Amino acid sequence: MQVSVSFFKRAKSIEETIVNIEKTDCDFLHVDIGDGVFIPTDTKDIVSFVRESSKKLDVHLMCAKPLEYINIYKNLNTEYITFHVEIKEDIQSLIDEIKKAHVKAGLAINPETDITKLEPYLDVIDQILVMSVKPGKGGQRFQEDVISKIKKLNQLRQEHQYSYIISVDGGINDQTIKLLKDTGLDMCVSGSYVCLTDNYQEQINKLR
Repeated sequence: MQVSVSFFKRAKSIEETIVNIEKTDCDFLHVDIGDGVFIPTDTKDIVSFVRESSKKLDVHLMCAKPLEYINIYKNLNTEYITFHVEIKEDIQSLIDEIKKAHVKAGLAINPETDITKLEPYLDVIDQILVMSVKPGKGGQRFQEDVISKIKKLNQLRQEHQYSYIISVDGGINDQTIKLLKDTGLDMCVSGSYVCLTDNYQEQINKLR
C-alpha cells in the first residue's frame, strides 16, 4: 500500500509538518489546493511551502478552473496532478495539458458522483482519487459507501487492462484501511491520522 500524506489538517505549522513528513518513508506529499470556489477553503498560497520538497508531490486540485494550478505544479517535483471530474471545464484538454508536461494525470470523484462520469477517461488517466468524504475539510468520517466504487473501478481496470492506480482520500486511519483490504486499492491519502500525532512514521506503518 502506497501512502500519500496530506498536511491539510495538522497540529503544527505547515513548515514543521512538511519537515516531519519528509523524514518518513511515505511515498508522496499530498498537496490539497482549494480555490475558495469548488470548495470554500482557499489554499492557493501553499505553493511556496512545497516548492523545494524532497518528496514527490501528489497534487489534488479542488478547483473549479484547474489550468492555472496545473501550470504551476507541473514545473515542480510532481508525480501526479489530479483534478475533479465534477468541474464544468473540458476534462480531456486538462488531462492533455498535464501529460504534455510529462506529469501523470488523475481524476478525483466525490462520494455522491457515479463512476460513469469517469468512464470516458479511464483509458488515459494515471490515477483515480476516490473521495471518501466531502472534499475541503480535514478530519471527516470515512463513508463506507465508496468501498463498492473502489471494487468496481478495480474490476473495470482488470477487464480492460487500464493502467490507472486507485487511491482513496478521507477519514483514513488504521481501522478504516482494514475495510479496504482486497478491494484493489493501491494508495491511501491520510492527513489528520498522521499529522495530529507525534510519530508520523508509526502511523504510516500502521496504514501499510
